Amino acid sequence: MRQVSFVRGKAVPLNRANVDTDQIIPAKHLKRVDRTGYGPHAFEAWREDPDFVLNNPAYEGANILLTRENFGSGSSREHAVWALNGIGIEALVGVSFADIFKTNCFQSGLLTVELPPEDVDYLMSLSESNPDAEIEVDLGNQTVATIDGDWSVGFEIDPFIKSRLQKGQDDISMTLEYSADIDEFESQRAHPLPNTAVE
Repeated sequence: MRQVSFVRGKAVPLNRANVDTDQIIPAKHLKRVDRTGYGPHAFEAWREDPDFVLNNPAYEGANILLTRENFGSGSSREHAVWALNGIGIEALVGVSFADIFKTNCFQSGLLTVELPPEDVDYLMSLSESNPDAEIEVDLGNQTVATIDGDWSVGFEIDPFIKSRLQKGQDDISMTLEYSADIDEFESQRAHPLPNTAVE
């Protein structure tokens, strides 16, 4: 999992509420077991519309996705996060995120930032009127700001999640930090075999 501390770049204004995981990555693409290769299928149905925001070349290379309420609702598929990774998204800034989706983001090193609706309104308006406008998300200072210094707002994040994102630490890597302790415990405990005797 990659470390997350600071994300800066253009933002894509996905000005829709209740975007579910099936819209992010359709179920027909979930047969694969690896984490890569989902980007071309992200928002597949919506991409058929020439006016869909991600089809606008002005947002090419954007690494921040602006969202509305309840983004990532629906099924708990991790593939939705992997699809966003696949199109270069490094941070999501929105009003709210579905709980399981938010956890999946955290486990994959994708930063989610929740802001009040009026702050998301401002960022949406900015990105819609000026696709080249850049914003920066500073996890250390817990701020979202425009790079011109004219606008900045703080955000809350669980300290445990913040620490693990900054370290690039998922559940497995966190457990492996204690591998020496685990090995020591395993070497000292008894290993009784199951009773296989047949009566």
